[in-house]
Amino acid sequence: MVFDSERFDLQPYAGFDMSRYVHRTFCSWQDSGWQSLLVQRFDHVPVADEMELPATADLHLVLALSGRAVMESRGEGRWDRYHWGPGRLTLTVPGRPVVHRYRGDESMRSLQVHIPGPTVESVAARLGGRAVDHEAMAVSLAGGDPLLVELVRALGNAGGEDDLYAEAAAAFLTVHLLTRHGRKPAPPDAGREDDRVRAAVAMMRERLADPLSLAEIAGEVHLSVYHFIRVFKEKTGETPHRFLARLRMEEAQRLLRDTDLPVARIAPRCGFATPGALSAAFLRHTGSRPSEYRNS
Repeated sequence: MVFDSERFDLQPYAGFDMSRYVHRTFCSWQDSGWQSLLVQRFDHVPVADEMELPATADLHLVLALSGRAVMESRGEGRWDRYHWGPGRLTLTVPGRPVVHRYRGDESMRSLQVHIPGPTVESVAARLGGRAVDHEAMAVSLAGGDPLLVELVRALGNAGGEDDLYAEAAAAFLTVHLLTRHGRKPAPPDAGREDDRVRAAVAMMRERLADPLSLAEIAGEVHLSVYHFIRVFKEKTGETPHRFLARLRMEEAQRLLRDTDLPVARIAPRCGFATPGALSAAFLRHTGSRPSEYRNS
């Protein structure tokens, strides 16, 4: 993991026993001779109780390629909990050590990109010289960015290109990150969700079947519960509880309308412990029972 480079800040990894947690299957530095961008693929062990990663100055992107896990991370303060799954892209805040712990399956694989700090500083200067808010960038990225996911994925399949390709890719990735995720958004229009609310809604949609708590959702978007409820209602017009309930009802209606699944199988998919709980909630929401809705 440690390379002799004036661009990358990898010396903090000296002494880090990588083999306890991952098996590296590709390294652009060693396999392609890249010096402007570090791209690595890893196979992960399915369980890690406390993986301590050091603070570095590089911008570090992690794309989950396969496998699923419940991941918990702690930088400064509380643990943040989220679900690892294919296509999830996260950003580690530079200059901050982080501890990970997780329980996953045997197929966990990732693609990880290190962009050198000097590249980020150079691009930021050309974009006007404003300080980069890495924390805001990480939160914004949690809301999703399909283009960036495909760009990172493409880098993992471009091992035969020379360093000019890597240099151009590093610059483009940085420009995209700073312009799309590193600037404060303009004041939203009425009803428009900001980045943190979008991330919360994405989490709700992804985990309709789970018993989500307000504290868990708020922690995912790095807000206190009180602040999260206020911001969410301001942007959507609904409390998080009502919004999640509506999403679950809409999914139940879709499954009743478009599938032949029995109510007993629809209930857990929509976050209800029993068919009776779904039926009672469905009656309150629509004025009819699931069977009546399906037959209509």
